[in-house]
Amino acid sequence: MHYDIISAFIKSIRGGDPDAAVYWLARMIEGGEDVKFIARRLLILAAEDVGLANPNALLLAQSTFDAVHIIGYPEARIVLSECVIYLATSPKSNSAYSAIDEAIALVKRTGDLPVPLHIRNAPTKLMKEIGYGKNYKYAHAYDGNFVEQDFLPKEIIKERIYRPQQNASEIKILERLKKWWGNRF
Repeated sequence: MHYDIISAFIKSIRGGDPDAAVYWLARMIEGGEDVKFIARRLLILAAEDVGLANPNALLLAQSTFDAVHIIGYPEARIVLSECVIYLATSPKSNSAYSAIDEAIALVKRTGDLPVPLHIRNAPTKLMKEIGYGKNYKYAHAYDGNFVEQDFLPKEIIKERIYRPQQNASEIKILERLKKWWGNRF
């Protein structure tokens, strides 16, 4: 039942049920599951399911991973329980997960598009002469540490990869993106 229980565990956390999540955690502990396996799954879930809705979740999951490696059972059960409850009760977003999958699909569809000249590194005189880095705008030299410029290859300049979701953290991100980029977001 290893895979069924881990599935129930992950889905309970994703679904926001701390009671069920801690129950399935207890089933794994009592079943002799490797503490490192559980902690690894929590790290993945923190990035995949909680994500940008609560970026501190990844930090807590990493701390949990480190702590259970140091202390082991039986005390690791307490650290795991804290992390499980935190993740289960956190707001959720899979926007980072969706964004990287979208970007990978875009790369597979469009191939190896060239890096725009203005954002290429120019460590040699020859590279500078052929236009590497020319007209690059250093964001920190502008008000608010932002200046509008293109960073994607021209062939995909209109593509949207990251789509903020409706949670407090990403609503703030979307507001910032709209301030910077206007109607692009």
